[in-house]
Formats: sequence, structure tokens, C-alpha cells
Amino acid sequence: MNDATTSPADSALATRGAALDLLFNVLAKRVPFDDAWDASRPLRALEPRDRAFVRMLVATTLRRLGQIDAAIQGSLNKQGQQLKAVVQDILRLGAAQLLFLGTPAHAAVDTAVELAVARKQHPYKGLINAVLRRLDRERASILAEQDAGRLNTPDWLWLSWRKTYGTALTRAIVETHLGEAPLDITVKANAAAWAERLEATVLPTGSLRRAAGGQVTELSGFDEGGWWVQDAAAAIPARLFGDLAGRDAIDLCAAPGGKTAQLAAAGAQVIAVDRSEKRLVRLSENMARLGLGARVTTVAADATEWRPDAVVDAVLLDAPCSATGTIRRHPDVARLKSEEDVEKLGRIQSRLLYRAVDMLKPGGTLVYCTCSLQAEEGESQITNLLYRRPEMQVVPVTADEVGGLSELLTPDGYVRCTPGHLAEIGGMDGFFAARLRRVG
Repeated sequence: MNDATTSPADSALATRGAALDLLFNVLAKRVPFDDAWDASRPLRALEPRDRAFVRMLVATTLRRLGQIDAAIQGSLNKQGQQLKAVVQDILRLGAAQLLFLGTPAHAAVDTAVELAVARKQHPYKGLINAVLRRLDRERASILAEQDAGRLNTPDWLWLSWRKTYGTALTRAIVETHLGEAPLDITVKANAAAWAERLEATVLPTGSLRRAAGGQVTELSGFDEGGWWVQDAAAAIPARLFGDLAGRDAIDLCAAPGGKTAQLAAAGAQVIAVDRSEKRLVRLSENMARLGLGARVTTVAADATEWRPDAVVDAVLLDAPCSATGTIRRHPDVARLKSEEDVEKLGRIQSRLLYRAVDMLKPGGTLVYCTCSLQAEEGESQITNLLYRRPEMQVVPVTADEVGGLSELLTPDGYVRCTPGHLAEIGGMDGFFAARLRRVG
């Protein structure tokens, strides 16, 4: 916590310094934002309000990075001028405050210059001051001339999505990425009553939705264990099993446990498998809060190698993926993932799928899902599986199973959600899900 004698100016500088370190770790060291956040020592010395500002500032910088970099380049006296990484990041944070967060110019500019001095970048004080002053003066015209969605989307993602979804839906996806995601909630039962208590809306798919913001743990009923946070799209796959009462299920790559909770709440006895013991501890804590611990057994193992003692009725595989469907919530994904990652992860997904089939009883159901917008991690995986494992057959998902939202279904009967769906009420994560049955 800040000492009582800490001046507001020192506090502001410490806050921007923590943000600068965080941004550097994400963009230069390529550390996922949440991991960088958890490992940041400077953050621990800040007041809760300042930590919240750091999170908002860095997340906004990552979300609007294309616009910010274009604006900075357009404000330099020498077009195409290459800047030192630390100077570039100081300018990025200053630009995010001026262009998108409404920070007063004197606060954003002065702290940026002071931060440059603190990081021994004295020769760049004048440049930083001049660029940020220009951004402040020309803010309206700069933003009016920018194609925000396109600028903030890396080329490989734009081209991939346009090929898969067409220009119109791709445009809807990237426009939705510009805003924060709402808070979605899954309840064990009685959605209408919980919606009233939580001041939320019931979505067609059955999830509850309320505006983002506030502490989740302080919301009504958190300690009662009647609900958990889970994006509306992420809540669909586990519902595709139908009646699970008295059945055995395996949740592969299970942590942090949202889908495990759904399976257990539906009456299944669940084996939750994840390679991370640390993440399984969190899953177990979540199950305990929800009163579902007795229905869940955890196993720390690599799911490509692990074997259950007996085959089961249901297997849910939420496979590791590029997570390009979660960019609204994790804007660092757009900057950290690449086409090479998609290819590498695709090989892992194929191995997991084959293993999952072997865990099923004849007549058992497999639901495969990823929080990715890449067809290579969704539709293509199922096409390959059906070719190599003829005992598996697709069981098409029907519109009534997704709240009547037929636009979420593909002609093959798969679920394909994009952030452009339900855009008028806040959108949803990008998700793919397919349901298959083992016959014979």
C-alpha cells in the first residue's frame, strides 16, 4: 500500500511505471497479460484503485494498439521513425489515456515525461511531450479518420476471418472487439430468480448477463454457491449432453472448472483432468464453493497420455487453442498468437480428440469445443476425426438447444459463435462446439 506521505504525483508516476513494466512484459517478453499481472511486484505496492487503473490502461492499450501506433507514427516529424522500445511504450500509454480514457492532458503528458526521466530516457523528453500534445490537440480528427476495427486486428487474423466468415461478419467481429465484454453468469437452477437478485438479463441460451464492472465476489449470492462466471458461448457445450443424471463423465483440460461445474450440476459424476496441479487446486476450490465437490474427482495428468480405469458415457474436450475467440476479454491474444501457434495447437487437438474417443462407451457422447475463431481448430478437426475414426458420427445441434438462435449453427450441425453474434446486447465469445456419438 502507498505510504501516507506519498504525494499524488509520486503515486501517479508509480502507477504509470507499473503499467509500463506490464506492457513491456506482454509485448516484448510475450508473457500473457494475466501471467504478467500475477507476477508483477510493483502492482502489489499500489492502492486497489491504482491497480484497477493500471489494468484498464494496459488492457485499453492492447485493445487499441493498432490505432495508437498509427496515431503516434502520424504525429512524428519524421515519418517511419524508429523509436526505442521503452520510448514507444511510454508514448503508447500516454496516447491510450489521451485518445480513449479521457485522462486530462496535463496528467497524461506530464507523467509520460516524468516516466521517461525515471527510465533514463532524458533525450526523448521533448519528443514525448510534442507527440502527446499533438495527439491531444488533434484527437477528434485522428479518430475520425481511422478504421478502428481493421487497425486493431493483425493482418493474419483479418485475412483468416475474412476467408472463413466473409467481410461483413469479420467486420462485426472486429468492431465487437473494441469494447469490454459484459459479465455472464451460469446458474445451477432458477435463472429468473437469480436474474432478479443480480440485476441481470436472462439470455436466450440460459445464461445471465449484467454490465461489466465491480467485484464478482461482492455480488449477491456469491458465497451461496448458486452461480459462477462463464461467458454465454462457453456455457453452451456442456449443455449439449442433455440428461446426465447418474452418468459418468470426463472433462478433459478442465480447469478452471466452469464446464466441470455444469456437468456436475446436471447430475454427472465427473473426472476433471488437467495437466496443471495449480489450476486443479483452483478448480477444487470452485467446486467446494458451489457445493459440487462430492461429484468431482480431479486428476493431474497430460490428457494425451492419461487413461481412465473404465470407459464413460460422456467426454467433454475443451481443447487448448489459440483463444482468438476471447480477444474481447484478453486483448493480448491478438498480439501474442500467430498462424504458427494455430498449426502447433491443431496437432495437439487432434491427439486429444483421438484419445477422447477411446474413453467413450459405445453409444457415448463426445462434445469437442474450442474458444477459437480459427476453422483449423474447429470444423477442420472434426472433418479429420470423422475420416480417421468412422465409429464416430455427428449428432447435429438443433436451434432449440441454443435458445432458438439458429444463426449460431452451421449447416453441418455444429455450434459456431462469434463476437458479432448478439452484438446488440454485448456480443459473445467466439466458440466452436461439435457433438458426436460413438456407434458400434
